[in-house]
Amino acid sequence: MAKPATARSSADLAVEEAVRAVRVSTRRRQLLDAAVKVMERTGFHQMSMQALAEEAQVSVGLFYKYFGGKEEILLAAIVDILEAFRDQLQPAMDRAGDDPVEQLIAGFRQYATIVDENRDAVVLTYRESRTLDAAGRERIKELEVETSAPMRAAVTAGIEAGLILDVDADLVVFDLMMLAHGWALKHWHFAPGYDLDRYVSAQLRFALQSLVVEDALPTYLARL
Repeated sequence: MAKPATARSSADLAVEEAVRAVRVSTRRRQLLDAAVKVMERTGFHQMSMQALAEEAQVSVGLFYKYFGGKEEILLAAIVDILEAFRDQLQPAMDRAGDDPVEQLIAGFRQYATIVDENRDAVVLTYRESRTLDAAGRERIKELEVETSAPMRAAVTAGIEAGLILDVDADLVVFDLMMLAHGWALKHWHFAPGYDLDRYVSAQLRFALQSLVVEDALPTYLARL
């Protein structure tokens, strides 16, 4: 007599669920990348769902399977890059060790690297975020504050350690974020003379001279 089929193990189910999650994430990434390209060309208001589908080489229906409409796509594209900042900054800073200035340097480098990897999305954020409804704009503000937290903590720790001057940590961090955004916003201007590493090093030299105490400054500048 044949034995009854055994139920799939929890391990098998977990693997299947992980595979499905990867597929969903990959497809969502494909759709958002296509949306950013279309919005960069046409702007948000002129973008059509048909144009999005053609860019991604999928059906319009598939877009609606993942997103409720154009506004949701725009918000998702902006949130996606802000979440990358939030999730990747702290690990990069942790790898720099315990020195708060080195952590700040590492955080800025990682932030600028993410900007470089998402230049079109960064420009889109500046150009189209005002199109979002009140809830969407509030979500963006919350994520920007979360994103700035690791570098703000490094500045505060540097002040307490006597390595950084007594500055407004919040103002400093948002200034650094704007310097990193400049790589995307003015890439047309800087790209002929700078690669990313040279741009980051130049901006760090500029920033550190106004932040780090005089006695410690030469050491950090020499490491750039």
